[in-house]
Amino acid sequence: MIDIRFVRDNPEAVKASQRARGADESLVDTLLRADESRRSTLQLAEETRAEQKALSRTIGKASPDERQAILAQAQELSAKVKELEQVASDANGEYERVARSIDNIVIDGVPAGGEDDYEVLKHVGEVSSFDFPVRDHLDIAEGLEAIDMTRGTKVSGSRFYYLTGIGARLELAMLTAAADLAEANGFKLTITPTLVKPEVMAGTGFLGAHSDEIYHLPADDLYLVGTSEVALAGFHSDEIIDLSDGPKRYAGWSTCYRREAGSYGKDTRGIIRVHQFNKVEMFSYCTPDGAEEEHAKLLALEEEMLAKVELPYRVIDTAAGDLGSSAARKFDCEAWLPSQERWMEVTSTSNCTTFQARRLGIRERVNGQTQTVATLNGTLATTRWLVAILENHQQEDGSLYVPEGLRPYLGGREIISPL
Repeated sequence: MIDIRFVRDNPEAVKASQRARGADESLVDTLLRADESRRSTLQLAEETRAEQKALSRTIGKASPDERQAILAQAQELSAKVKELEQVASDANGEYERVARSIDNIVIDGVPAGGEDDYEVLKHVGEVSSFDFPVRDHLDIAEGLEAIDMTRGTKVSGSRFYYLTGIGARLELAMLTAAADLAEANGFKLTITPTLVKPEVMAGTGFLGAHSDEIYHLPADDLYLVGTSEVALAGFHSDEIIDLSDGPKRYAGWSTCYRREAGSYGKDTRGIIRVHQFNKVEMFSYCTPDGAEEEHAKLLALEEEMLAKVELPYRVIDTAAGDLGSSAARKFDCEAWLPSQERWMEVTSTSNCTTFQARRLGIRERVNGQTQTVATLNGTLATTRWLVAILENHQQEDGSLYVPEGLRPYLGGREIISPL
């Protein structure tokens, strides 16, 4: 949720953010009117309640002749207070509804526009080239008996799979390497719940325009997370945390679930778009002033992990219209996908400023006063990385070159050969 004080003082900046996202800028004026209505109705209710209390205090001192009139007036004021409190409650409800419909304010410099309007910040590594016919990741994996899509579909339906043998080992190696990197940089490793309450899912901003991507269990009113960001954001909900020694950093290892609604016909082969996957996600709580510096740190760690698995990649600054509702800025790292000759997203890191923490009631104490903290997140490794690793490190004979950064986690193996 955006800071209403900022909106009052800087309405044009908020409108500019809405325009950059391709969102409705008239919502800003609607919000300001709702804010004025809730404040004025609440003030009137409080003034009337104070008048009622003051009148009630005179009953004991009134003469018998005056008492009945005062009691009648007090009862009348009491009924009026209840009526005004309901009006104030309705006004506050409308304010909350409008406030939650406005996405986070984008940071200056974020490209305006939609999905194709990103800015490429840099390229790292040489795009893979081969002197033999390139095979896609599923062909390679099936030769190594690393992925079984047929049985995944038989058991669970489309977009499900088994990682088997060296496929399972590769994923564990990659995720463990990511966990080690996170711990070495001050992140507390955490295995998180994968089911969360509605208020936590809503607090992180995932129940907006893309709520159809989320699995919901109506019988329990719980949601399956699509990232451990959700559980880690809820970890300190309704708390005052101590950031005097620097940011609080966590790395969440979890299974994640996405419905992939709207992706019919897209990436149907292999494990690029699947309903269930594993991920190590970084999550930071920091002061608002330190958020951009922390964002750069998360991106640097993502790049360090990509270097460990020796993938060519590029970094993009995502356009405002392609940001999630919580993100004020997002950097994606995209690895080269040889079989399709395109870039494929493998990491993203978002600066959510105070948007999530304001919804979730997460604050810090500064000079005796409390202020909302900032939250940030970033992918350090996920199942999709196997696609890029398999394709970029394939050998002509169907074997797989093992990147040096993964060898310690695979018993020192340098090559994985077909069975």
